Amino acid sequence: MTLALQPVADPAAPLARRNPVAKVGAALLFSLPLISTLDPLTPALALLVELLLLPFFGVRLGVLARRAAPLMPAAAGILVTMVLFAAERDGALLVSLGSIDVTTGVLATAGALILRVFAVALPGIVVFATTDPTDLADALVQNAKAPARFAIGALAAFRLVPLLGEEWRSLSLARRARGIDAGRNPVAKMRLFGSTAFALLVGALRRGVRLAVAMDARGFDSDVPRTHARRQHFTLPDAILLAVALLTAIAIIATSVALDVFRPVTG
Repeated sequence: MTLALQPVADPAAPLARRNPVAKVGAALLFSLPLISTLDPLTPALALLVELLLLPFFGVRLGVLARRAAPLMPAAAGILVTMVLFAAERDGALLVSLGSIDVTTGVLATAGALILRVFAVALPGIVVFATTDPTDLADALVQNAKAPARFAIGALAAFRLVPLLGEEWRSLSLARRARGIDAGRNPVAKMRLFGSTAFALLVGALRRGVRLAVAMDARGFDSDVPRTHARRQHFTLPDAILLAVALLTAIAIIATSVALDVFRPVTG
């Protein structure tokens, strides 16, 4: 299993060329207002806008689908949880499973939550599909004035994430070579998964300690002002991207309110 975290978008796309901080800020400004409501229309409109903007980011639909695939288990978990434990079961009865009544209201609420998960997550997926991690770290330090130690440490951790997949594969092959195999026993599979995950965690911690010592030895903890090999410029189009993202989110919320479907989380 290999985790590909490098940008996979067309670098010539107009929005893919924008400053990394502007893209991250636009994703936050657009997606955060979506968590204020439980209605299905708001995230559905947001998803429509996100899909319409994909060509401007240079991201193909197939690439987006592969990167969003890990969200599917979360969506299934939301659906099962709502069917089993929903407190309100209004609407027409569809199926009765013993003491569990599956109604249209339960499915509508579950669908709204699933749509909201995708609507909030997809902007972040698009940002990282169009942004080089090194450019993001440089922009955080130069434009967002983030501490260099934090930004560079986050970059180093981000670069190490793909190694986790390779190390998991190596651990699994090494245990299989030593005759450690769970076969078809589900309990043994869970036990083997837990021990492999623990070994992976120990290896990751050791690598993190070595990386921290190496960074300190190279002066990353120094208070001396640092220079930058690649300048990141925050221009007027970047500011326009932030403003448009916020205004679009407000317009989506206003549409839900105007159609009388807005359901505030704290209402």
